[in-house]
Amino acid sequence: MSVAAAEGVIELAVQSIAAGGDGVGRSEGLVVFVPRTAPGDVARVRIDSAKRFARGRLVEILTPSSARIDPPCTHYRVDACGGCQIQHIRYAAQLEAKQGIVRDTITRIAKRSVEIPRTRPSAREWRYRTKLTLAMRHDSGHWKMGLHPYDDPMGVFQLEDCPITDERIVAAWREIMGAAAFLPPSQELRGTVRLADEEIVVLIMGGATWPTDRAFFDAVRSASALWWAPEESVQRLLHERRHAPAGTSFGQINTAVAEELRAHVVDLVKAYAPATVVDAYSGTGETATRLAALGATVTAIELDRDAAAVCAARLPPGSRCLVGRVESVLMKALPADIVIVNPPRAGLHERVTATLEREGPPRVIVYVSCDPATLARDLTRLPSYRIASIATFDMFPQTAHVETVCELVPAAG
Repeated sequence: MSVAAAEGVIELAVQSIAAGGDGVGRSEGLVVFVPRTAPGDVARVRIDSAKRFARGRLVEILTPSSARIDPPCTHYRVDACGGCQIQHIRYAAQLEAKQGIVRDTITRIAKRSVEIPRTRPSAREWRYRTKLTLAMRHDSGHWKMGLHPYDDPMGVFQLEDCPITDERIVAAWREIMGAAAFLPPSQELRGTVRLADEEIVVLIMGGATWPTDRAFFDAVRSASALWWAPEESVQRLLHERRHAPAGTSFGQINTAVAEELRAHVVDLVKAYAPATVVDAYSGTGETATRLAALGATVTAIELDRDAAAVCAARLPPGSRCLVGRVESVLMKALPADIVIVNPPRAGLHERVTATLEREGPPRVIVYVSCDPATLARDLTRLPSYRIASIATFDMFPQTAHVETVCELVPAAG
């Protein structure tokens, strides 16, 4: 790309969608990433920076892609909301884009050639989210509660609606806005509203004191429980009208797709009729308990003590739940016929992959990933295993996120 072009506006043909949701094209051999573009767009783009690759801003669509639609969310159009990244793309094309993201990432980083089946869709493209976290700022005597623009991560706009979120969650947030006078005295807070077993659970994070917590809870009538996480302290239950599952940390955002993914994992494991299974990053044990019910002896591993206690209580005699970091306690759980890993976005600690390669390696590893890049990196750390099958699930429609399940077996097998 010429210096003049790098400092100004270029015409760009967008070819694909990158992992973060930006459209990707090439100009004079340089890769250019542009938010809010779609594969097939021809656009005028202003280049913001250009080194090994370039980042640009959409100026004008010259020829719209057949995949492009008018996004229905006002915040997406007007406030540049960063909660969704690909709402301007038809749903079928979103699924194709996610399929391509996983394929290209594994090919580029893991150097493995793999066919990726079509991404399994969500039954609900909208109103699927059962949890919504908002930034809360007190400025000039008023509270603003909302999300961040994608091009201004420090900014916050006032949220009126979020069409990917369950209406009950949005309604609870409106009640919180109406009860803002009773929030903890602070300039900045964060709040989470979650739907748990049909009950609304509210968590407010921040503030050192909260003298009006009872008045706040009385004003938020839809809430079954109110939790508070003061500054530099753990969250605790303040008030409860009806019993709801503890806290707001656990539970799936899209319950229907989470159930489909879990059933896929269980079917993969069941096909091997294992005697012993390790379920690492087990959470409250949804998968572990199903596998134990099939007759396997299961060792679950979970860092969070509350979740581990729930998991342990659900497991039958003979199975167990270890509390700790997977990289620290995995050795205690091996050997096992099958190891399931479902790590956070950061992927597996290198000690986990080293242990799986070295110590009593399992017959099968089932890797559940929420980030294709860290999945691909971890595959490079598991050279003794090949991909026997791969499936992708659209847990978060309108966003660039994609869930992947990899069935890994010994390469020599």
